[in-house]
Amino acid sequence: MRIALISAATIALVSISACSRAPESPQSESAQSESLQTSDIAAPGINITAAPGVAFAYRYAFRLPPKNIASAQENHASACEKLGVARCRITGMRYQLIGENDIRAMLAFKLDPTLARAFGKEGIAAIEKADGKLIDAEITGTDAGAEIAQLSTGKARVADELARIDKQLARGDLPASERAELQRQRGELVATIAAASANLADQRASLATTPMTFDYESGAGIRGFDASAPLTSALDTFLSSAQTTLAFVLGFIAIFGPPMLAALLLWLLWRQLRPFLPTRLRRTDGTPVAPRPAATMAPPPGDRSDA
Repeated sequence: MRIALISAATIALVSISACSRAPESPQSESAQSESLQTSDIAAPGINITAAPGVAFAYRYAFRLPPKNIASAQENHASACEKLGVARCRITGMRYQLIGENDIRAMLAFKLDPTLARAFGKEGIAAIEKADGKLIDAEITGTDAGAEIAQLSTGKARVADELARIDKQLARGDLPASERAELQRQRGELVATIAAASANLADQRASLATTPMTFDYESGAGIRGFDASAPLTSALDTFLSSAQTTLAFVLGFIAIFGPPMLAALLLWLLWRQLRPFLPTRLRRTDGTPVAPRPAATMAPPPGDRSDA
């Protein structure tokens, strides 16, 4: 009976500690996640003092002329290096040349949470100086503080249960079967405490650093008209269609031009040498062609004379 009660209590505590994800309140969700598309606005951000215990992640997307992407990416990397590895670290970089004027690039950081918002603003200012603009910004967050509290509570409960089992095992009059069952339960509780400790370390690490990603793409950074206007959209479609058509024509010429040019040269050479070629008087089997006999006409019957 005692073992059954202990097993039921252990299962309940393990279930509580396993549910380590804390539900987020509607208020925290509205403060943690926002996605917007802008052109010439200040960097959106959330001051961490307004949402303590929330682990944020920043992502900005920029569009700028192709020739300025590499320099803008280098400027952002240099700004991170000036802060030092204790406050900013570069965790990823990509530069991809897709077409002649089509470039995609990325730069990822791990920042001190107190510097994330200012670093994002400075990054956008650098893009604007490079004739680019911000086209997308997203800030997401998880309530790491609430999850840490729940994990700590579950870990404490499991530790109390582990202490009670240790007291039971300290008795010397336990039957062998009961002692084996208690040792099995103790092993499960130790594993649960280890998993909770690992989750706690991850959540504390998420509060210690803030990930930030800069995405770059080539395109017209500054226009004279609103990009959503019909005239500009029609012009973009015309230029894209003209570029595609020109690329197709050039590709066709590149593929079929050399064979057609060789055939033309052979035809011109044949026309130049044709008058000097000897007349062929032989059949295909090599036998001489016999001359055709002259045509003879028989005399009319009335003019035939008797011998």
